[in-house]
Amino acid sequence: MTTEQKNDRGKLVVNDSECKGCGLCVEACPVKCIGISDQLNHFGYKTAQYEGARCTGCGICFMVCPEPGALTVWRLVTHHEVVVA
Repeated sequence: MTTEQKNDRGKLVVNDSECKGCGLCVEACPVKCIGISDQLNHFGYKTAQYEGARCTGCGICFMVCPEPGALTVWRLVTHHEVVVA
């Protein structure tokens, strides 16, 4: 297993309608997989964007985001992990 596969344990989804582009998630991300888009959303903000790799699903970006519903963090579960509900 390569290092890139090992580190890709999560996924970030950015809701462009809710993100105001403050950049707190970008600064807080320990693996630096979040950037600011060059495109403007329909409110005129340059929103956060997931760079597409390295997310660990830690949720730190979600915790620092002041906009409810702007970020959704998914933790990817591998086949050998046991999830207890």
